[in-house]
Amino acid sequence: MADTSEFDTLAVRTGIHRSQFGEHSEAMYLTSSFVFENAAQAAARFTGGAEGNIYSRFTNPTVSAFQERLAALEGAEACVATASGMSAILATAMTVLKAGDHVLCSASVFGSTVQLFSNILGKFGVETTFVAGASVAAWEGALRPDTKLLFVETPSNPLTEIADIAALAAVARSAGALLAVDNCFCTPALQQPLKLGADLVIHSATKYLDGQGRVLGGAVVGPRGAVMDGVYGFLRTAGPSLSPFNAWVLLKGLETLRIRMDAQSQAALQLAQWLERHTGIERVYYPGLPSHPQYALAKKQQRLGGAVVSFEVKGGRETAWRVVDETRMISITANLGDTKTTITHPATTTHGRISAEARKAAGIGEGLLRVAVGLESLGDIQADLERGLS
Repeated sequence: MADTSEFDTLAVRTGIHRSQFGEHSEAMYLTSSFVFENAAQAAARFTGGAEGNIYSRFTNPTVSAFQERLAALEGAEACVATASGMSAILATAMTVLKAGDHVLCSASVFGSTVQLFSNILGKFGVETTFVAGASVAAWEGALRPDTKLLFVETPSNPLTEIADIAALAAVARSAGALLAVDNCFCTPALQQPLKLGADLVIHSATKYLDGQGRVLGGAVVGPRGAVMDGVYGFLRTAGPSLSPFNAWVLLKGLETLRIRMDAQSQAALQLAQWLERHTGIERVYYPGLPSHPQYALAKKQQRLGGAVVSFEVKGGRETAWRVVDETRMISITANLGDTKTTITHPATTTHGRISAEARKAAGIGEGLLRVAVGLESLGDIQADLERGLS
């Protein structure tokens, strides 16, 4: 598509390369390998002298279509799709880092991200320091000569903490490091980190990019050199590949991305406002509320507040589990980004494998619940929560 096309057009039209059959919907290429016309063509493709598909671990037309479309939506030059969001983070780390390097990561991130940086990469000589995501001074103060990567979720999981992407990009540049932003909660429909100075954008396509809880997927988006010379090389060798079937499902999800994000964000704001007035609630975390500590920043760098609302109930774990257990419609699952509303208790699910000290540092209390608002009637969502809250 032309660069002048608007977001909704890009979401529907980018990445379509019709076959000789002239299909209207994108084709699904379920094949492990591709046939060459002759030995010379095979040799040229393997050495990079000629473009074309070789093997679906790293080249597949359906996966390429998804990569083209997501790159267009993020305003990026390139995208490499991966098997999951965590494999996208791993691919980025394995490309950017080596033994002896240092990472700065926001303290309030997904529990598996903490495990990856602390335990897995730590075994290979990569050290990670966790800092307060919203404090630019904390990031600056934790910089070291060997800092190579700044990694941040914004909004964060599950407290929806907002980090100043433009300010962190400047911090990263001053240290000769890269800034990678996990854009899972907002998607490019609500936030485009590259335009704010980020070097790389990470996605768990499993979440809102799919939007209906059907498949796993991930992606790394950014400049052609960093993505194709770096992350693509790791994917080609190590193979955390996105399946063509999953890529096709994700392509269809992108077509309705903005519509879903707008509707779910609007419902989430109304739910957050209702929860904030509820006598059984200690505190609500939602970027669209004036009470949110980074409300002004969220208004500046996000189009809407997103679809995730977290809140602290009075009474700790006992009350929190009662709210979860009393639901009849809302799905009790740690996944998010679905058209179906979900609820989880982060301290014992998404962040259950990290230490109590790490949870405390990240602000994950025993009374905290996270609701990812879907497309059901708002009144039905409220009634389902009220059953346990009352």
